[in-house]
Amino acid sequence: MMGYVLEVKNVDKYYGNKSNLTKAISGISFNVEYGEFVGIMGASGSGKTTLLNCISTIDRVTAGEILIDHQDVTKLKGNSLNKFRREKLGFIFQDFNLLDTLTAYENIALALTIQKVNANEIDKRVQEVAEKLEITDILQKYPYQISGGQKQRVASCRAIITNPKIVLADEPTGALDSKSARQLLEAFESLNQKLGATILMVTHDAFTASYADRIIFIKDGKIFNELIKGNDTRKQFFEKIIEVQTLLGGDLNDVI
Repeated sequence: MMGYVLEVKNVDKYYGNKSNLTKAISGISFNVEYGEFVGIMGASGSGKTTLLNCISTIDRVTAGEILIDHQDVTKLKGNSLNKFRREKLGFIFQDFNLLDTLTAYENIALALTIQKVNANEIDKRVQEVAEKLEITDILQKYPYQISGGQKQRVASCRAIITNPKIVLADEPTGALDSKSARQLLEAFESLNQKLGATILMVTHDAFTASYADRIIFIKDGKIFNELIKGNDTRKQFFEKIIEVQTLLGGDLNDVI
C-alpha cells in the first residue's frame, strides 16, 4: 500500500497546570510509510515513551494531530476508540502481558475470539503466525512453562494476529537476555519482511535499534536527528546509531 500509515503533525504534550507546566513533547512531526520498521530513540525523560503513548491512544495530546490509516485518533472517544484500538493497533510490551491461565495458543487467539472470528479461521491464522515466528511446538504450553524469548514471540504473534495497521513496541527487548533479544528482533524482521507489518519501536538500546530501517532520535521532547539504514549493513547502521547517541550526550550511561 502506498502513502503513510502514521502521520504525526505538530504534536505537543504538556503535564501539570499553569503554575507548573512540564512540556514532554514539543511540536513533533513525522510520517511512517506502510511496511516500514521505525525506531524511536532518546535518553530517559526525552519524551519517547510519552510520544508512543499518544500514538497508541493511551495518552491524549495537548495539541496537534495523529493520523493512523488516515483517521485522526486524537478525535476518537469511547466505543469508537476501543474498536479502533482492537482493529488497527497491535501492542508489544516489555513485560509480555500474557495471561497465565491461558496457553500460548489461547493467548494468541484471544483477540480474534473477542472479535467473534470463527474457530476454523482462528486456528488457521494462529498456525500461520506461529509458524512464521517458529513457536508451533509451544502453542499448548502455559506462560510459566516457556522462556522469556518464547513469551515475547507469543506476545508478538498476539500483536500481529488481527492484521493491525501498525504494531507498537515499547522497549520490547528490555526484559530479555541477549540471546532472547536477538531472537525477538529476528522475529520482528520476519513480521516486517514476510508479513509486511509496519512496526514502530521505542528503545534506548543501539543494538535493538539497528534492526529498524530508520531511527528518529528525540531530545528534550523534540526531534533531534534521523538516520536511515539504506544500504548499510546492520553493523554499519549500529555504529552510526552509537555516534548519534554520543552527540545526544549522557545517553550512553542509560545503556550500561
